[in-house]
Amino acid sequence: MAWDWDKLQERKRGASGGAPGAPPGIDEIFDKIKGMKGKFPGGVSIIVIIIILLIFATSSFYTVKLDEAGIVQRFGKYQRTGHPGLNFKYPAGIEKVTIVKVTYIFKEEFGFRTIQPGVRTRYETSSYENESLMLAGDRNVALVPWIVQYRITNPKDYLFKVNNVRATLRDFSESSMRLVIGDRSIDEILSEREEIASAAKVLLQKQLDMVEAGIKITALEMKKTNVPQPVQPSLNEVNQAIQVKEKTIYQAEKAYNKVIPAAKGDAEKTISSAEGYALDRVNRARGDAARFLSLYEEYEKAKEITRRRLYLESMQEILPKIGNKYIVDTEQKNLLPLLNLGKIKGDK
Repeated sequence: MAWDWDKLQERKRGASGGAPGAPPGIDEIFDKIKGMKGKFPGGVSIIVIIIILLIFATSSFYTVKLDEAGIVQRFGKYQRTGHPGLNFKYPAGIEKVTIVKVTYIFKEEFGFRTIQPGVRTRYETSSYENESLMLAGDRNVALVPWIVQYRITNPKDYLFKVNNVRATLRDFSESSMRLVIGDRSIDEILSEREEIASAAKVLLQKQLDMVEAGIKITALEMKKTNVPQPVQPSLNEVNQAIQVKEKTIYQAEKAYNKVIPAAKGDAEKTISSAEGYALDRVNRARGDAARFLSLYEEYEKAKEITRRRLYLESMQEILPKIGNKYIVDTEQKNLLPLLNLGKIKGDK
């Protein structure tokens, strides 16, 4: 029995912290403090004061990284902004510091969420279609997912001017995108994503500056836009009709470019010929008029001579064109035998 009693006492000492390597119990700590009472003037009070001073000293210094800013509040009121490096503030309870990242690029996703980033990033879209479902200007429905990237430019405004900056940013971004989409047709939404993103970015930044959110939009990127699944067959038919329309227009323009220039060439050729003919006729008429006037002047000077000259010149031109010529004496009365004789000789 004595052996069992000793063994039980050893177990109790081990449970109370007496075993080698075990942490000391509460009783042992108080015993040690009481044992040190005689070694330090003031005893436990001095130790407590030293501990409090150490706590105040450690809470009076804070470190700000290069990409951060420290916003110091004294009793809840903004006091100053701490710059990168080691900074001093009043102990905890008097001043409080909030670290804000000022160079980090934050991202908000609309219409989808990134599940697993990487080379083949995985997205979840089915649960967030309400964010990207929008009505276009031509009353068609489109799914418009997008990403907003921003950074904090004014930490003071970011912390104190707006209650929930992230929620405000999401609300403003959605309203801006819906406003821009509502002014465009479904064809423009599917083909002009960069222009839409640029317009939505300008509008969103204007709204954020108006409420002094303290953030700057660095990028607004639209992902692949589409239409809801039930509308997809109709959209395909519309696209096919558009392609047929464009093909028909192209063929018509091709025929136009082939026929119209040829017709214009023929018209210009006809006009040039007519102008040449008119110029020739006018010049001829002018020449004839000038010739007639010169003859008339000569006729006025010598009427008989000019008349005879004109007669001779006319006969010189006319007589060579006549076939057989018969010179008949004025006293000749019967011409028929001569004419018949000439006819018979001509037949032979």
